Amino acid sequence: MKVLMLGWEFPPFISGGLGTACYGLTRAMSQCGTEIVFVLPRPIPNEYSSHVKMAGSGTVSVPVPVSSHAPEEDSPIAEQLSGPALFGNTEFSHVSFRTVPSLIQPYQTEESYQETLAKLREGSAGEALKKLGEQFGQALNIESLEQMGGNYGNDLYQEVQRYARIATLISREEEFDVVHAHDWMTYPAGIAVSALSGKPLVVHIHSTEFDRSGEDVNQMVYDIERQGLHYADKVIAVSHLTRNIVLSRYSVPESKVTVVYNAIERQGGFVKSTARSIENDEKIVLFLGRITMQKGPEYFIAAAKKVLEVMDNVKFVMAGSGDMARRMIELAAEMGIGHKVLFTGFLRGNDVDRIFRMADLFVMPSVSEPFGLVPLEALRNDVPVIISKQSGVSEVLNHALKVDFWDVNEMANKIVAVLRHPPLQETLREHGNFEVRKLSWEDAAKDCIEVYESVAAVPV
Repeated sequence: MKVLMLGWEFPPFISGGLGTACYGLTRAMSQCGTEIVFVLPRPIPNEYSSHVKMAGSGTVSVPVPVSSHAPEEDSPIAEQLSGPALFGNTEFSHVSFRTVPSLIQPYQTEESYQETLAKLREGSAGEALKKLGEQFGQALNIESLEQMGGNYGNDLYQEVQRYARIATLISREEEFDVVHAHDWMTYPAGIAVSALSGKPLVVHIHSTEFDRSGEDVNQMVYDIERQGLHYADKVIAVSHLTRNIVLSRYSVPESKVTVVYNAIERQGGFVKSTARSIENDEKIVLFLGRITMQKGPEYFIAAAKKVLEVMDNVKFVMAGSGDMARRMIELAAEMGIGHKVLFTGFLRGNDVDRIFRMADLFVMPSVSEPFGLVPLEALRNDVPVIISKQSGVSEVLNHALKVDFWDVNEMANKIVAVLRHPPLQETLREHGNFEVRKLSWEDAAKDCIEVYESVAAVPV
């Protein structure tokens, strides 16, 4: 089985669960022997890029070949990079990467896209990008550099369409049996490649516009999502919560939508560190994620206020960044608990491990969470969790305390119960850790492969 996979986020530089899920699935599928060509937006070679490197050795520059128009040997797009070259092992031995020069970034809005575009056009990178566009256009022999070269879309919608057009060029030089597109930014590309190649399309929905925006949806994004979901031969949802949204909000036939739960990488035994950056007698309650409406940060602050009314030896840590971060700092100050709430900013890598080692409890008060990988990370790191009932991960975790995101009184009560009663904390920790060990990317990969088999005309 050969798969052309379309994504817009991949480790080590990621902003959320989609990149982690893509990594876990791709790695597991490769180990199962599935051949994968992974198409990604190309890192932008300038100071404004947040994900310039995909490997420690340097910037990734992968070819975008087109039939009968081979790039010159010294052209940046003539370089090739496969999975083993990227990661230095055999875990990605069946994976190769193709990248598209693009400004598409994780969790992007039209406003953030315009900010990035303005910086690029006004900054010193303009000339470099122009040269890159010239090389790209010449190498591909594209008639219109304005549409297909280094000139980016004037808005996010145009950039998504541009990514789709270039993805079709890549697809012409690849052999594959199935197209697999992750989330809305790649759905137009998936539709175009499927229509051009005649191969079936599987779309993977990790988050809907209703999860991200509530009822104040972006109509353009909704329309793209709906088009992709209806065009697809099969839809993979990350939870039954997400599946129900797909059925009710997008009117997709039930028979088309399959649930494949996310998982987490296994690791060896974990020993919690006793080293802390705050007083040893204080308990630490952790929020880790994007500080946005979807994640319910205001409910975390409200619950913190109620906990501190009955317990003084507690610090609340908000690790992450987002459009509500400044408002949460102001809210904590207004409530008179600013000295008890610490804001770390966005964390990655070893810093995430360190914050888990310090935590006594992790709380995820998400308003609408399609799945939610962070609770699994917390349990793997020996940290008990409280999660909202409005999350997909609540479907697979039995040994976690669950609460409606809006019920800050009950949230506070559960926080106090865990912090005051070590036996409860230990039970949640031990049984939750056992549950996490049963979730594997290998099982998720096999489920995805079964979906491929159901739509493809070739056996695995």
